[in-house]
Amino acid sequence: MKPGFRNAMTWLHDWAGLIVGWLLFVIALAGTLSVFRSEIGNWMRPEARCCAADSVTAGSAAVRWLGKHAATSPAWYIQPADRRSATSYAVWTAPGGDFAQKWLDPETGDPATVRDTLGGDFFYRLHFELELPFPWGRVLAGAAAVAMLLALITGIVAHRRFFVDFFTFRAGKGQRSWLDAHNVLAVTALPFHLMIAFTGALTLANLIMPWGASSLYRGDMAAVWKDLYPAAVDRPARHVPAPLAPIAPMLGKAKQFFGSDIAQIAILNPGDAAAVVSVTSGEDQRIGIQRQVISFDGTTGRPIATHVERRPALRTFNFLYALHTARFGETLTRWLYFVCGLMLTALIGAGLVLWTEKRRAQRRGLGFAIVERLNIAIVAGTPLAFAAFFLANRLLPVDLAQRAATEVQVMFWLWAAILVYAALRPARRAWREILTVTAVACAAIPLTDLITRSMWLDPLHLTVALIALTLAAGFVFAARRVGGRRATA
Repeated sequence: MKPGFRNAMTWLHDWAGLIVGWLLFVIALAGTLSVFRSEIGNWMRPEARCCAADSVTAGSAAVRWLGKHAATSPAWYIQPADRRSATSYAVWTAPGGDFAQKWLDPETGDPATVRDTLGGDFFYRLHFELELPFPWGRVLAGAAAVAMLLALITGIVAHRRFFVDFFTFRAGKGQRSWLDAHNVLAVTALPFHLMIAFTGALTLANLIMPWGASSLYRGDMAAVWKDLYPAAVDRPARHVPAPLAPIAPMLGKAKQFFGSDIAQIAILNPGDAAAVVSVTSGEDQRIGIQRQVISFDGTTGRPIATHVERRPALRTFNFLYALHTARFGETLTRWLYFVCGLMLTALIGAGLVLWTEKRRAQRRGLGFAIVERLNIAIVAGTPLAFAAFFLANRLLPVDLAQRAATEVQVMFWLWAAILVYAALRPARRAWREILTVTAVACAAIPLTDLITRSMWLDPLHLTVALIALTLAAGFVFAARRVGGRRATA
């Protein structure tokens, strides 16, 4: 580190931001899109009608379908359709021990009426799991959140003119312009950036720092789970066949007990005399999630356990978790999170580019070349890869086997190709060409939507088209600036 407190903090800010910057860029952009997780899922499943499904009806339809097609599974997990989501989501243990998942029609329970796609759930999972096996993706995401919090705090310390930077932007000045953009994006939404970094690290704290729970409970994670969710009854199967009681009355009682909608239905040992139906309440308009659970005996429909979360520590955690996910918010709040999330993504991208700009005049080595190429592949390539995910949803055959997995593979294969392309082309040309292709891909999203759908003029699809075309115009402008006479990489 350099001598002097502010110089040391500047050094730490630069290197902490660089080491995790590429990972944070992907996490931030995926998290921004997952603010509209349900809406993206509705757009990517245009066959489903949106969005006034009753959770009792949707849950009952899902249970009927699972009873026919997953009768031997030891557990079913269902997220019923609601006022934002047009489909129900079901997960169960398939033969061989793997988990299977389907998106079901809320009225019939039939998955054949909607196309197989991960939809907005892909970005939600990518945001904190990074498509890595448990728990490594979550550990990496949690560590990245801690590093982002460190970078934000050291960035505040490094600022000499904190409030002046809010009003300062000098265009066409090379490195100075990148620094101004980085500062403006940081200062404008600083409370959001600090909140999202802190709450993101907190939600994964049990994986980053597991020693408290493991020491107190001596490694007995079943006891940890029991204390966290006291109404979640887990009893072993008796291996005595018994039909499941009608599910609709149980869901109706649960909804009446909650005073709010249903978020999740878990059915353990279906078709067995030891069956248990556990129902969890949904979020309401309060920031602090009031988590409630009621469990029923699966064969009689009799309530056997209830729990309303009133413990201060867990209520505090639920409050901070809700702040991070914005599930409490209505449309205006989610749009605010979306805009601030885009600003955070742009802040990270500008910081990565600024790192190379500050060192461009110095002697360039292999390290500089690697950073510059990774900047191109991540900052310009991530939006292109995400756009390809949306395009694959419209262009792949609807009845394609393993369709959801294929959409993800298209995105990752294109991302790998972008990395190779960025490594082989001159840096400035690679920036310009990838940004141009990204603009074309964004503009193609509403075009393919229009071509492949018979009824397109509805608010959701018009909103997606407007956002895609706006981003396309932005990428065209960026490509022109990069390709200009005075442009720098």
